[in-house]
Amino acid sequence: MEAVAKIPRRCVIAGAPHTSNWDFVFFLGATQELGLQPCYMGKRSLFRWPLRRFMFDMGGIAVDRSKSGNYVEKVAAVFVRRTDMALVVAPEGTRGKVMRWRSGFYHIALEAGVPIVPAWVDHATMRGGLGPPIMPSGDFAADLRLIAEFYRLVMPDHPKLAVLYAQAGE
Repeated sequence: MEAVAKIPRRCVIAGAPHTSNWDFVFFLGATQELGLQPCYMGKRSLFRWPLRRFMFDMGGIAVDRSKSGNYVEKVAAVFVRRTDMALVVAPEGTRGKVMRWRSGFYHIALEAGVPIVPAWVDHATMRGGLGPPIMPSGDFAADLRLIAEFYRLVMPDHPKLAVLYAQAGE
């Protein structure tokens, strides 16, 4: 695990590319190694029996993707109440093919006043890491270009990240 020198105790960790259910296992090991108590957003169907208790115990926040639920405001409000909160979000919103990243991770960080820490996992090399914290400025396009540049440096030829590069106007 490659990491920045100091991870903020309150941040949104953008985990990309989300390509496998094994990302969750890697995430658990990495956050333990870094001493973080993470939480994450996951589709509601993952929070059913027999995994329900496990998912919540691991810091899960169930999301019903079929309808709007003011998740940005709700999750940003949780940041206000906590001194430690590392929210891990897969910006693609799924493991499947997407045409663009969802912007919720960005808006949560902006509203909560916390930085975004880009994170990556490369299953081919069994490596991963965290980048430098990026404080959202309110200019989504400009901030997305910064995030895209980080991923280009650590995973330059990863096809799943091509959508991020295109979306960032690179």
